[in-house]
Amino acid sequence: MSDNLARQFLLRDDVVFLNHGSFGACPRPVFEAYQGWQLELERQPVAFLGSKLLVERQKATRVDLAAELGTSADNVVGLTNATLGLNIVAQSLDLKEGDEILTTDHEYSALEKTWAYVARRTGAKIVVVKIPMPLLTEAQFTDTLIAAMTDRTRVLFLSHITSPSALVFPIERSVAEARRRGIWSVIDGAHAPGHIRLDLDKLGADFYSGNCHKWMMAPKGSAFLYVRPELQVLINPLVISHGWTADNKDPGVVGPFGNSPFVDSIEMQGTRDPSAWFAVSDALKFRNDNDWWNIADHCRQLAQDTAARLREMTGLAPLSAPEFCAPQMVAMPVPAIEDPLAIHDQLLADYGIEIPVFNWQAHSIVRLSVQGYNSKPQMDILLGALKTVLKL
Repeated sequence: MSDNLARQFLLRDDVVFLNHGSFGACPRPVFEAYQGWQLELERQPVAFLGSKLLVERQKATRVDLAAELGTSADNVVGLTNATLGLNIVAQSLDLKEGDEILTTDHEYSALEKTWAYVARRTGAKIVVVKIPMPLLTEAQFTDTLIAAMTDRTRVLFLSHITSPSALVFPIERSVAEARRRGIWSVIDGAHAPGHIRLDLDKLGADFYSGNCHKWMMAPKGSAFLYVRPELQVLINPLVISHGWTADNKDPGVVGPFGNSPFVDSIEMQGTRDPSAWFAVSDALKFRNDNDWWNIADHCRQLAQDTAARLREMTGLAPLSAPEFCAPQMVAMPVPAIEDPLAIHDQLLADYGIEIPVFNWQAHSIVRLSVQGYNSKPQMDILLGALKTVLKL
């Protein structure tokens, strides 16, 4: 990418930052808008937090984001992170002993703990399906999941883009089959918004939570929860506060702040700084002004080219066919590493490279993220460093 793009970010010059996938990186104009919201809050907190203007601003962001996600503003609510959204769903569903939660062996560890907590509290059973690897066809993925569905399956929990393996799961047919069988589909979209194009209404998942602070490049602490309209009555906030109403299960009821009970009960939970959420609109504008989907396509090509160059050095096969690799994030297998953290620390200390290195299942992985501020010379630095450090 161009130096001009790199200058629009706040990243340190002495770090080759190849880990956008973990926490994202906020462009300078978006961060300045975020700080502007914070300054307005601190200059008159009561006017900012204690008036109808707050509700109107929250809705304005929902309207902008919903248009990007292919749904209505009434179906999404702002949160601080996707883990919170998925916890709200997991702890709202009426599960009982003997019910099954069907999931895969590629899920994010924090959500594995979430479902373990729910299972311990309800007596439900977690069924983990091993996805055949390498992932080469949609049928290979979907048929494996459908074969594991039983009369006891109540929840299908899937990542849209996986964290450890950086794969785009082809979830559409699995979601449709779950709907046909009366199984709730809960989708972890932490890495999806801004990374792949989304049409949530068309996808048809019952519940979907995603981060805006990663690939959408909004400030940290911005995310959303989507719930299909007919299922919003199932959702209970984890915190009961001003937005809750005792009649929230009745059809047609309006919440205390004029939205649906689903939106009000989650948005209005006491004092918090909504600046990151408001800046989502600024992030969407930044992306549109800079034709970011086109930039993302260049990033995808750079990521795939770099992974191919590393494969030539290691002789190791990729984890999937190209169509299932996350566009801007690729989990690159490397020869077995005994201490991945030591390799991470060495890359950072000796080469200034920030990149995840970890062991997952039978693989040692270096997970590369490529964003608009990255360049081919940085990929050259990475490959040279890996050649030396891993003795390739």
